[in-house]
Amino acid sequence: MVRVEKADRVHTLSFDRPETKNSFTVDAANELVDALETAESEDSRAVVVTGDGDAFCAGGDIDAMADRDETPKEAYERLQSTLNTVIERILTAPFPVIAKINGDAVGAGTNISAACDFAYADSEARFGEVFGNVGLIPDSGGTFLLPALVGLRTAKELTMTGRLFDAEEAAAMDLINRAVAEDELDESVEELLDTLDRKPTETLGLTKRGIHENIGRPFRDALEREAYLQTLAYGSEAHEIGVNAFLQDERPDFR
Repeated sequence: MVRVEKADRVHTLSFDRPETKNSFTVDAANELVDALETAESEDSRAVVVTGDGDAFCAGGDIDAMADRDETPKEAYERLQSTLNTVIERILTAPFPVIAKINGDAVGAGTNISAACDFAYADSEARFGEVFGNVGLIPDSGGTFLLPALVGLRTAKELTMTGRLFDAEEAAAMDLINRAVAEDELDESVEELLDTLDRKPTETLGLTKRGIHENIGRPFRDALEREAYLQTLAYGSEAHEIGVNAFLQDERPDFR
């Protein structure tokens, strides 16, 4: 369901059901969670999430939905332990998570890419909050992430109409960072990884934590949280390396 490749402390996690456009299942969710936890335990400096074939992720597996027979309590527990856990692991991972969107990313695919810290997409890829087409509301963090990224009114339009839109529009509305030609996608992500590799991973993780933990906080609480995280940064080896390099007019080597 999810293939894991490792190189130079970067874990690449690929949805590998190309015959179903990488439709998302309970097993895929569990494997994605396991892979993210393994990346953290193995001191990964970044994770790239992508898809096999010509799609990133076509959303939930409709066949599985048709076969599902569960009580409301069982449905709630399944969502909490799978989709919600995936999004939580992405948002709290102490390293950058990059969505390399090689093709269509609809439904859960749209929202998984929204949860990632960076999202670069093939310009031909399509996105869509298509949950309403099967009588569902957005999940995989969609009701939380979309308004934060694209604004309240646009989030309502996308989720209530379920219309498909391309990567250029996704970039214009800040759902993704960049839309690039198919033959430039790998190079664009590698350039981003090279840039991030010159930064201290610990500091990137603290920055990410500060941004996510301060969403919705009253400003005084947000400033207090920021000061706490900055205190952790002050005590880090990365801060010492950076200051010494600056004083010696050298480029810091955080690796």
